[in-house]
Amino acid sequence: MICAIIDLGSNTIRLCIYEYLDSQVKSLLEKKKMAGLANYIKNEKLSSSGVERACDILKEFSGILKNFHVDAGNTHVFATASLRNIVNTKEVISLIKDNTGFEVELLSGEEEATLDFIGATKVIDSDSGILVDIGGGSTEIVPFAGKAIQKATSMPIGSLNLYVKYVKKIIPKDGERLAIRQAVLDNLEALELDRQEYPTICGVGGTIRAAAKLSNHLFNLPRTNTTIEAVYIKKILELIHNSHKDTLTPVLQNIPDRVHTIIPGLIIVDTIMDYFHSETIIVSKYGIREGYFYERILKGE
Repeated sequence: MICAIIDLGSNTIRLCIYEYLDSQVKSLLEKKKMAGLANYIKNEKLSSSGVERACDILKEFSGILKNFHVDAGNTHVFATASLRNIVNTKEVISLIKDNTGFEVELLSGEEEATLDFIGATKVIDSDSGILVDIGGGSTEIVPFAGKAIQKATSMPIGSLNLYVKYVKKIIPKDGERLAIRQAVLDNLEALELDRQEYPTICGVGGTIRAAAKLSNHLFNLPRTNTTIEAVYIKKILELIHNSHKDTLTPVLQNIPDRVHTIIPGLIIVDTIMDYFHSETIIVSKYGIREGYFYERILKGE
């Protein structure tokens, strides 16, 4: 079986094509397009330009799917905070259907967090801990014990919508950083989670993968390293303190598409790590898309 998953996110839209054969999952293609849909939200509505941007990318992906001979029945499109955090969700989903032919499934924050956990725990062997997924428009937090979810939660804040709301230029200034940190703290408190210590975080999502890439570069760690120490997060926040060329060079060399969102994303990471007294992040290569594949596609076969 060959199937495709399209993840319609607030910052990026991703296409993944998988082959499932002899009980083994193989990734055939992963393609990412920066969409920045959070930039197109006005008065809590996704604008017509935002819808057009999403449709253009989906049409491009449609051509790729034809080349791989993936039919509509084996193509699954879901949206998370990109369409969850707006008031014209139904209208946007209808417009996408009319313009691209794709049916979009809207995932709740709890569903997103649960699928994150299912995907990540396929490759991260932890009996207990806390999972964190920082996206462009939301952040999922999942405490787990005995390899079971204790609570699947989601905050309606992410690296891109915090950038859009609080940052005037490229790199947030001190006052803007404080405002972002306070927003994260307020949302954490609203989740009403047990504020216990989690020394290690299972990290999921583009922001955390980008943080690992930047950390490995700045601190001369192997490119294949998949852990991030809390102290490195704090050092990066100190190093990337303005928009000067020499300051931004490491970001532009390693994660150029996240030059504007990486610092808001790292402030989210840092605040969560302080909140739960976490020391290390283990970065998972699997997340929501793999969770969706195992839970929604394979179980439906």
